[in-house]
Amino acid sequence: MSSPPRTRDGIHRNDKDVVNGTCDTEHKGTTFPHFATDAIHAGQETCKFTGNPVIPPIYLSTTFQQKAPGEHAGYEYGRSGNPSREAFEQCLAKLEAAKHGIAFASGLAATATLVHLLEAGSHIVATNDVYGGTNRYLQRVAARFNVRTSFINATDLDTVRKSFTADTKMVWIETPTNPTLQLIDIEEVTKAAKQHNPSIIVVVDNTFLSPYFQRPLMFGCDVVMHSVSKYINGHTDVIMGVAATNDDELAGRIRFLQNAMGSIPSPFDCFLANRGLKTLPVRMRQHEKNCAAVYEFLRDDPRVERVIYPPSEDHPQNAIYKKQCRGYSGMITFYIRGDIDNAKRFLSELKLFILAESLGGFESLAEHPGLMTHLSVPENERRMLGISDTLIRLSVGIEDVADLIADIDQALKKSGAPSS
Repeated sequence: MSSPPRTRDGIHRNDKDVVNGTCDTEHKGTTFPHFATDAIHAGQETCKFTGNPVIPPIYLSTTFQQKAPGEHAGYEYGRSGNPSREAFEQCLAKLEAAKHGIAFASGLAATATLVHLLEAGSHIVATNDVYGGTNRYLQRVAARFNVRTSFINATDLDTVRKSFTADTKMVWIETPTNPTLQLIDIEEVTKAAKQHNPSIIVVVDNTFLSPYFQRPLMFGCDVVMHSVSKYINGHTDVIMGVAATNDDELAGRIRFLQNAMGSIPSPFDCFLANRGLKTLPVRMRQHEKNCAAVYEFLRDDPRVERVIYPPSEDHPQNAIYKKQCRGYSGMITFYIRGDIDNAKRFLSELKLFILAESLGGFESLAEHPGLMTHLSVPENERRMLGISDTLIRLSVGIEDVADLIADIDQALKKSGAPSS
């Protein structure tokens, strides 16, 4: 009988420590067994690198010497493969419980590459409350190549089923959605898609939760993707994307496109993102703790009309949250009372929360989706989705939470927002 896999510190262990979908008593205090250990060790074996360095080096070389014509030692040209990129890809794949990880130059580069799996004339079913850049790409770029997208309310399974056509080849969902934080049942949507046509590729954007709190592949989808720039890297200094899958054939097709299209990240960005993975569990726990405290403050503040926070019992998809999430990140949205001027004043008066797009870094950010991240979404669609003039999105960082709440409080006071 073969021994369990050995980590680089020499420990033998198995990964079969999840019973009935929950961690057993040996692994209490983590979302998935061995997550923090894998974040530090998976794909980082020191013996793979000259001199056995504890931290994988940055391989800047664009080409690699061959033993003989056509006989390389695993790498031949930097676009096709790079040790720094491979170290990140292997670690991320392990954290998503996937066999394959494929990294890209950005989240949108990952999106575009996945859509290139389809032929002209294909149809995509996508959740309507999707990242603005994804919406823009599908409507204004992919459509030019005769790939049509139907944007639907994917929280309604009847609507999902009715949206399929004979040409449907892909389902694209985010959960939680951006920015209204709806939750979509990955398992049920995947079942519906596969019942219609087993060859439909189901893609889940897991950017808002990270694999620390949600592993979509557990629920049957084909591909999980991330904007690595957010929680995965976590330091607001990398633009990068990644896709992961357990399907060998699909992974081969994606990797072919990665090489053929050339949307690869730099070795230095891979090094930084790989570094970011090492602290992902620690960061996500603090994001979750701080966000919960911010939610309680906003929920009870009379200047706030409504707060959207998936872990709350009054969230319309809270049952789905309990089913497929092991915790929550730092993302929260709320409607300030008043009008767009109150929203603008609130954002302008913040001192610790930085007015900026993006999310998932250690610092706290605030933004106005209607004027910033989702401005490219047509106005009528924004209204339908609830992206109003008074909607504000917060990415709660890992600062001292009392300071964050004090900052929100003083900005609300200066915003002039009415209390009823």
